Amino acid sequence: MIEVNPILIFFAAIFTSNMIFSNFLGMCSFIAVSKEIPTAIGLGISVTMVMTATTILNYMVYWTILVPFNLEYLMYIIFILVIAAFVQLLEMVLERYLPTLYYSLGIFLPLITVNCAILGVSLFMVTRSYDFMQTVGYSIGSGLGWALAITAMAGIRSKLNEKSIPEGLRGTPITLVITGIMALAFIGFSGMVQIQ
Repeated sequence: MIEVNPILIFFAAIFTSNMIFSNFLGMCSFIAVSKEIPTAIGLGISVTMVMTATTILNYMVYWTILVPFNLEYLMYIIFILVIAAFVQLLEMVLERYLPTLYYSLGIFLPLITVNCAILGVSLFMVTRSYDFMQTVGYSIGSGLGWALAITAMAGIRSKLNEKSIPEGLRGTPITLVITGIMALAFIGFSGMVQIQ
């Protein structure tokens, strides 16, 4: 196992190894839902909750069931099943207690199931041989990093709506250009902490 402090992994997952800006995982919902700040914050919180809970669950499933029975080759299917079940549970809770957020997230809430950043965190946890505390720090930090990125993008896009932008750059093209610039800014932090 890698000997890195879990707190260090937590901060590195937010800034130097951000899921969006260094691994480019979870880009679909990042681009589609970053039009309004409240929706972006809601999705960011949901992704953080799902990422943290499912990574911890997947850690326990991997080390208590898959490894002892030599079933590691099933981890992709099992991890996806755990994520899908947890998202279904979250969807029911949001529909019951936070209907405004539920309807504003629309189709993107069930799509958290196929958010590759969530599966990516579970797989990185295995390939990097993190222990339990490192997994907790990595999953929370990755979720917060994803939420930070989508919220920042929503803020920038809401400001851009007030500006005149050439027709060919409106929508997805300007979002991809801004994502590239933000990724360059986050790469400036790389090398400070290595968790890979």
